[in-house]
Amino acid sequence: MDITIHYAFLPHSDPDASLAFWRDTLGFEVRNDVGYEGMRWITVGPPGQPTSIVLHPPAADPGVTDEERRVITEMMAKGTYGAVTLATKDLDGVFERIQASGAEVMQEPTDQPYGVRDCAFRDPSGNLIRINDVS
Repeated sequence: MDITIHYAFLPHSDPDASLAFWRDTLGFEVRNDVGYEGMRWITVGPPGQPTSIVLHPPAADPGVTDEERRVITEMMAKGTYGAVTLATKDLDGVFERIQASGAEVMQEPTDQPYGVRDCAFRDPSGNLIRINDVS
Protein backbone atom coordinates (compact mmCIF):
# COMPACT_ATOMS: atom_id res chain seq x y z
CA MET A 1 0.00 0.00 0.00
CA ASP A 2 1.04 3.57 -0.67
CA ILE A 3 -0.69 5.76 1.94
CA THR A 4 0.41 9.17 3.17
CA ILE A 5 -0.99 11.72 5.59
CA HIS A 6 -2.44 14.62 3.63
CA TYR A 7 -4.39 16.69 6.19
CA ALA A 8 -4.76 16.68 9.95
CA PHE A 9 -7.37 18.85 11.65
CA LEU A 10 -7.01 20.97 14.77
CA PRO A 11 -9.71 23.26 16.14
CA HIS A 12 -9.19 26.97 16.64
CA SER A 13 -11.00 29.41 18.89
CA ASP A 14 -9.42 32.53 17.39
CA PRO A 15 -8.39 32.28 13.73
CA ASP A 16 -6.13 35.35 13.79
CA ALA A 17 -4.22 34.19 16.89
CA SER A 18 -3.93 30.68 15.44
CA LEU A 19 -2.68 32.03 12.13
CA ALA A 20 -0.05 34.16 13.88
CA PHE A 21 1.17 31.19 15.93
CA TRP A 22 1.37 28.67 13.09
CA ARG A 23 2.70 31.10 10.47
CA ASP A 24 4.82 33.57 12.43
CA THR A 25 6.01 31.47 15.38
CA LEU A 26 6.33 28.02 13.79
CA GLY A 27 7.17 29.27 10.30
CA PHE A 28 4.48 27.27 8.52
CA GLU A 29 3.22 28.55 5.18
CA VAL A 30 -0.43 29.42 4.67
CA ARG A 31 -1.88 27.22 1.95
CA ASN A 32 -5.51 28.25 2.17
CA ASP A 33 -7.61 30.68 4.19
CA VAL A 34 -11.32 30.26 3.57
CA GLY A 35 -14.16 32.11 5.23
CA TYR A 36 -17.78 30.99 5.20
CA GLU A 37 -20.69 32.39 7.21
CA GLY A 38 -18.44 34.11 9.73
CA MET A 39 -16.13 31.10 10.22
CA ARG A 40 -12.59 30.44 8.91
CA TRP A 41 -10.70 27.34 7.87
CA ILE A 42 -6.94 27.98 7.63
CA THR A 43 -4.66 25.39 6.05
CA VAL A 44 -0.98 25.59 7.04
CA GLY A 45 2.02 23.36 6.51
CA PRO A 46 5.78 23.19 6.76
CA PRO A 47 7.46 24.69 3.69
CA GLY A 48 8.50 22.06 1.16
CA GLN A 49 6.34 19.32 2.67
CA PRO A 50 2.98 18.10 1.38
CA THR A 51 1.36 17.43 4.77
CA SER A 52 -1.01 20.15 6.00
CA ILE A 53 -2.90 21.03 9.15
CA VAL A 54 -6.38 22.49 8.77
CA LEU A 55 -7.22 24.87 11.60
CA HIS A 56 -10.99 24.75 11.75
CA PRO A 57 -13.91 26.16 13.73
CA PRO A 58 -14.83 23.30 16.09
CA ALA A 59 -18.57 23.90 16.03
CA ALA A 60 -19.02 24.05 12.25
CA ASP A 61 -20.45 20.54 11.96
CA PRO A 62 -24.27 20.83 11.87
CA GLY A 63 -24.49 17.45 13.65
CA VAL A 64 -22.86 18.84 16.81
CA THR A 65 -25.36 19.66 19.55
CA ASP A 66 -25.20 22.74 21.77
CA GLU A 67 -24.13 20.53 24.68
CA GLU A 68 -21.36 18.98 22.57
CA ARG A 69 -20.20 22.47 21.54
CA ARG A 70 -20.01 23.43 25.22
CA VAL A 71 -17.96 20.32 26.04
CA ILE A 72 -15.64 20.89 23.07
CA THR A 73 -15.08 24.51 24.14
CA GLU A 74 -14.30 23.41 27.70
CA MET A 75 -11.90 20.71 26.51
CA MET A 76 -10.12 23.16 24.20
CA ALA A 77 -9.70 25.60 27.11
CA LYS A 78 -8.12 22.82 29.21
CA GLY A 79 -5.91 21.64 26.34
CA THR A 80 -7.44 18.17 26.21
CA TYR A 81 -9.18 18.27 22.83
CA GLY A 82 -6.59 18.53 20.04
CA ALA A 83 -2.94 17.52 19.76
CA VAL A 84 -0.23 17.05 17.16
CA THR A 85 3.40 15.93 17.30
CA LEU A 86 5.93 17.73 15.11
CA ALA A 87 9.64 16.98 14.66
CA THR A 88 12.84 18.99 14.29
CA LYS A 89 16.60 18.50 14.09
CA ASP A 90 17.12 21.54 16.38
CA LEU A 91 14.87 21.00 19.39
CA ASP A 92 16.67 23.46 21.67
CA GLY A 93 16.65 26.24 19.05
CA VAL A 94 13.00 25.66 18.19
CA PHE A 95 12.09 25.57 21.88
CA GLU A 96 13.84 28.91 22.52
CA ARG A 97 12.11 30.56 19.55
CA ILE A 98 8.65 29.34 20.55
CA GLN A 99 9.18 30.18 24.21
CA ALA A 100 10.32 33.70 23.25
CA SER A 101 7.06 34.17 21.32
CA GLY A 102 5.13 33.92 24.58
CA ALA A 103 3.53 30.55 23.80
CA GLU A 104 2.42 28.54 26.81
CA VAL A 105 5.20 26.07 27.67
CA MET A 106 3.92 22.69 28.83
CA GLN A 107 7.30 20.94 28.98
CA GLU A 108 10.88 22.03 28.40
CA PRO A 109 13.12 19.77 26.27
CA THR A 110 13.25 16.46 28.13
CA ASP A 111 14.72 13.00 27.55
CA GLN A 112 11.70 10.72 27.85
CA PRO A 113 11.98 7.19 29.29
CA TYR A 114 10.43 5.83 26.07
CA GLY A 115 13.38 6.94 23.97
CA VAL A 116 12.62 10.37 22.54
CA ARG A 117 13.68 13.86 23.51
CA ASP A 118 10.84 16.35 23.16
CA CYS A 119 9.14 19.49 24.43
CA ALA A 120 5.54 20.66 24.50
CA PHE A 121 3.53 23.87 24.06
CA ARG A 122 -0.10 24.86 23.71
CA ASP A 123 -1.20 26.90 20.72
CA PRO A 124 -3.58 29.86 21.23
CA SER A 125 -6.58 27.51 21.03
CA GLY A 126 -5.25 25.13 23.66
CA ASN A 127 -4.08 22.39 21.30
CA LEU A 128 -1.11 20.43 22.62
CA ILE A 129 1.91 20.74 20.32
CA ARG A 130 4.66 18.22 21.08
CA ILE A 131 7.93 18.55 19.22
CA ASN A 132 10.29 15.57 18.95
CA ASP A 133 14.03 15.83 18.40
CA VAL A 134 15.04 13.83 15.31
CA SER A 135 18.69 14.87 15.11
